[in-house]
Amino acid sequence: MTETSAFTSRLKAVAALGQQVWLDNLSHELVSSGALAAWIRDDGVQGVTSNPSIFYNAIRSDPAYQAALPALRLAFDNLDARFEALVLPDVQRACDLFAPLYAESDGKSGFVSFEVAPRLAHDAAGTVADSARLWAAIDRPNAMIKIPATEAGIAALEEVIFAGINVNVTLIFGPRQLAAVRAAHRRGLARRLEARLSVQRIASVASVFISRVDAAVDALLPAGAAHLKGRAAIAAARLAYRDFCADSSFAVFAAFGATPQWLLWASTGTKDPAMRDVAYVEELIGGATVNTVPDATLAAFRDHGEARLSLAEGEQEAQAVLLQLGRHGIDLDTIGNDLLCKGLTQFEQAHASLLALLA
Repeated sequence: MTETSAFTSRLKAVAALGQQVWLDNLSHELVSSGALAAWIRDDGVQGVTSNPSIFYNAIRSDPAYQAALPALRLAFDNLDARFEALVLPDVQRACDLFAPLYAESDGKSGFVSFEVAPRLAHDAAGTVADSARLWAAIDRPNAMIKIPATEAGIAALEEVIFAGINVNVTLIFGPRQLAAVRAAHRRGLARRLEARLSVQRIASVASVFISRVDAAVDALLPAGAAHLKGRAAIAAARLAYRDFCADSSFAVFAAFGATPQWLLWASTGTKDPAMRDVAYVEELIGGATVNTVPDATLAAFRDHGEARLSLAEGEQEAQAVLLQLGRHGIDLDTIGNDLLCKGLTQFEQAHASLLALLA
């Protein structure tokens, strides 16, 4: 076996275990250079996500974006319209690259995510309207509109699913948040059934953030609890996956052809230099899940990662970890609320910075 084929097999082995790996990056260069096509062809990447931070870095560094700006400044006075005119063609091209996979999988993979404006995070009606507008503008069945898991965003999720739009619910940090997201998704599907509308090919993922949770928990651990460092997020993810697998109540929707809202692991690049660089990818592999992975982490896994069904392992250990955290006064829902606020602020700042690049 050649070195390249050995590397490739490590990534494709994950897909063979039932998990989709999505690239956490999108830019004109990625699409036009053939790099994204190579990730799809050679490494089995099955989707792409984007966010304001990703586009800020792309617009700042990609010469093609810089070259397009003078004409866009003349054509669009509104900065948001200018931004969308700049990047939505690349979102569409990425969707087209994944179109064969989307067709082959009967609409279960091959998605490209694009986020509603961060300023709408607490505006349910605005989120619904912007989701519908972006869905129509991208005009691809394998597009996914990203909505934050705020109270308003969760309310919007029900309406957007009812409208038949694919949704990536982002910035989920705690179990209570995740439960609310899953309930809203099902309410949207239930309303479609009541209205005698199809529930087929309406995809949704619940994006649960990993490394940010561990970083927040680790900062609160007392000296005597060092053995819990870097274990909270994986423990919570394993229990969430256990509940997902054990839940039989979706059967009524599945009978009409609906696809479950898959769990998606986000923020999977390690922040602790003492951790193995691919730890979150290796420890979060399970069927009917998605892992969004930054370029560097994906390349590292291709180089030295291990593919095994790890999510179903260590359920009792995971329960013990969360019990011990509770004894130290650490509540994941409380931490999650704080991380949601910080995450929204970061995306708002990144969105403002990228608009400033376009001014």
